[in-house]
Amino acid sequence: MGNRQKLTEKVLREAGPAAGRDYQIFDTEVRGFAVCVYRGGGRAFTLDYRHAGRQRRMTFARWPEWGVSAARERAKALRREIDAGGDPLATRDATRDAPRVRDLITRYSELHLPHLAKLNAADQRSMMEKFITPAWGSMLVTEVTPLDVERLLTKVAEGRARPAKAKPNNRARKLKPARPTPVRANRVGEVVRKMFAYAVKWGWRADNPAMGFRRRIETPRERYLSHDEIARLAQALDAAEDGRAADIIRLCMLTGARVGEVRQARFEDFNLEHLVWTKPAATTKQRRVHRVPISNEAAAIVRQRRAAVVSGAPWLFPGDVPGQPVQEVRRFWRRIQTEVDIPDVRIHDLRQTFASLLVSGGASLEMIGKLLGHSQMQTTQRYAHLMDSPLRAGVGAVASAFRPKPRLVHSSDTPDAPASPADPNPGEAPARTVGR
Repeated sequence: MGNRQKLTEKVLREAGPAAGRDYQIFDTEVRGFAVCVYRGGGRAFTLDYRHAGRQRRMTFARWPEWGVSAARERAKALRREIDAGGDPLATRDATRDAPRVRDLITRYSELHLPHLAKLNAADQRSMMEKFITPAWGSMLVTEVTPLDVERLLTKVAEGRARPAKAKPNNRARKLKPARPTPVRANRVGEVVRKMFAYAVKWGWRADNPAMGFRRRIETPRERYLSHDEIARLAQALDAAEDGRAADIIRLCMLTGARVGEVRQARFEDFNLEHLVWTKPAATTKQRRVHRVPISNEAAAIVRQRRAAVVSGAPWLFPGDVPGQPVQEVRRFWRRIQTEVDIPDVRIHDLRQTFASLLVSGGASLEMIGKLLGHSQMQTTQRYAHLMDSPLRAGVGAVASAFRPKPRLVHSSDTPDAPASPADPNPGEAPARTVGR
């Protein structure tokens, strides 16, 4: 350390570059603290030290972005770390190589998403691209805290403005005001929790910041078709020109299946002799084989489709792309909504209507769960309130038992009647019954 003097702003301004080489000016107050003057004229603060017998040099700040006083305080802090046995240069290099959240997203997408259903995987990718990456992409995996998770989910739950579906009169895009989206926030929270569970498993951090995240209250959407709406829907489907799409809607209503399960149904999945539909694991949401009975009406649709489809085609509803099932029925459903006057009814509401009709027919929640393919009983519990009729009959029986019995009283307005031979109390007025 040949060139030593107390570093000041004046010293750094007056220090000129040397031709063909870089040189250092060491500080007299902090051991190893120096300014490196580069041959190109730039200046940076460095710290020379030894660790485990090796000479190390760490460049930690540039001048004039950092002043001399701030750089000296930083050098003192690094010196304390070195004296405690640390190696700040190795720590910084390890931080630079540490995985960031964008790396976690990439690896999670490669290892976990391929095992999910296509729609589920696409939905999770959308959540990571729209919410998680913009907020945390450049952060280290170890830097994310439970507070960061709460702030992100709060922002998601507040919702965002969306383009109006109706075409505007001018070229400007009209936005609808933001609506709260608590359900979306909960789904994002589940994805974050799963991602960091993998990070813990891979040794990228010690804990999961999303474990036990605050779930927003979800109000399940409940829309059941009335008997009149079901009759109008059946008439509209009978009159529809697109028989293929109409049969998809009919099967959704008759089986309670999800529209994706119906679209991807194959002829080989149906046993019409025993009236059974075996849904492959690849088409079900729970990723398990789901075997359900079907009605004669549903079997009749399968037979009609066999007659209508080209021989050898595997799909019940082949699409316009060769070798693929039909992909989209939303346009058809929008026309049906208008004809039947049910603008607020989704195709998925047919599944809920199927469950409500089962309840009215006396089916138990366990039976409904098996028919709908629920993997958790709590999912089926949403239909429990539809079973109020038998419960109401039960509480009515209790009320009837508790209701006061009528008793006999004498009327003061009725004159005395002659006693009959069979009358044990001659001269008493006739009695009438009243409630207590």
